[in-house]
Amino acid sequence: MSQSANKGLIFGIMMGTAGISLIIVWYQKIRKPGSMNLPKLLSLSNEFNSISLQDAVHNERGTVVLLQQSQFQILEKLNDLLMSVEELKEEVKFLKEAIPELEKYVRVELRGNTAMHRTTPQHQAARKKKAKPGRGISTSNSSEEAESEGGYVTAQSDTEKGHLFGHKASKKTAKRLSLPVLIEMVDDLHLKSDSDKQKGFELLCNHKNKYKDETEFMWRLVRAYGDMYELSTNMGEKKKYASDGKDLGERAVSQAPKNGYCHLWYGNICGLFAECGGLQNRVKYGHLFKEHIDKALELIPDEPLLYYLNGRYCYSVFKLNWMEKKMASTLFGMVPTSSIEDALNNFLKAEELKPGYSKYNYVYLAKCYKELGNKAKALMYCDAALLVSSDNKRDHEAQVELENVILSLKQI
Repeated sequence: MSQSANKGLIFGIMMGTAGISLIIVWYQKIRKPGSMNLPKLLSLSNEFNSISLQDAVHNERGTVVLLQQSQFQILEKLNDLLMSVEELKEEVKFLKEAIPELEKYVRVELRGNTAMHRTTPQHQAARKKKAKPGRGISTSNSSEEAESEGGYVTAQSDTEKGHLFGHKASKKTAKRLSLPVLIEMVDDLHLKSDSDKQKGFELLCNHKNKYKDETEFMWRLVRAYGDMYELSTNMGEKKKYASDGKDLGERAVSQAPKNGYCHLWYGNICGLFAECGGLQNRVKYGHLFKEHIDKALELIPDEPLLYYLNGRYCYSVFKLNWMEKKMASTLFGMVPTSSIEDALNNFLKAEELKPGYSKYNYVYLAKCYKELGNKAKALMYCDAALLVSSDNKRDHEAQVELENVILSLKQI
């Protein structure tokens, strides 16, 4: 058979297949309920034997479910691709920041290595002679003169000694701190710098076995897991902190369902955990976040943080893209709705309860007024945000967003 004949045969088969498909679609549209099923008069090639056309026509519900599953898989793959691109951007950013520090790091390492050197027997003898007259005062050498068994001098810095001393002290402290004293300490540390928040987390971990079933201890540890998530720059560490905090928060809510702070910090950690996975994870735990924030608002309505978090949720729902809305519809049968006015009212309430509540709250007030087209008020809150000092990681992140908002307002 000639090449042109082969092409004609293939084209004829393709046209025939397309015609069959059109007939089936036409039949599905015009078929009334209760009418006869399409007879089994058509048969496709072996590679289509796994799909039964008669079953697909007979059971339209099965076809719809199959299509939804296919859409769901496509959305997941698209979201995974977007997440991979975002992670790649973060890695590149990290490398750009790390490279300038490499030279400094190498110098520090080399300087540390030169602190260890071999001494001669004469030097050892001379030091012993010098040490004899001073025995009545002190029997210990300086940190630079501490000798190992092999005759090497090792430089143990005062900071290393302090670290070891602090480690021992923390163990002793863990044995004697009462719960009220511990709570007062960690609440105070939580309001201070990033390093203080880390100290608070370590202090809570040291008391975990002793107070693990105390509600007031549990929700504070969940809060500390959230702090550590915010401070960490490694996605694996972030996910671990969020996962551990989520499990503990779930137990705290189950144990004390009327405690508003259990709901607040469990909701908060669910929101953080939502950032650690794909689109399905974000939608699922975003739903849990909203559920527990609403419950906390019922129990502790004067807590400004709740209105800030609720405002963030309303703003993010307002900015949902098509894929996220489709996923929410597939998982929960409905798409969450919120307006920019809802977000604005929550941020204003947080400011009302505690003026100057946070730099981020000012940034989001500016964002909301920008969305509403009120440039004057947007700039007013940008100016207010500029007056808040950036002394921790979250404030630095807020500063970056603030600069983007100011730049976009200048272009209007």
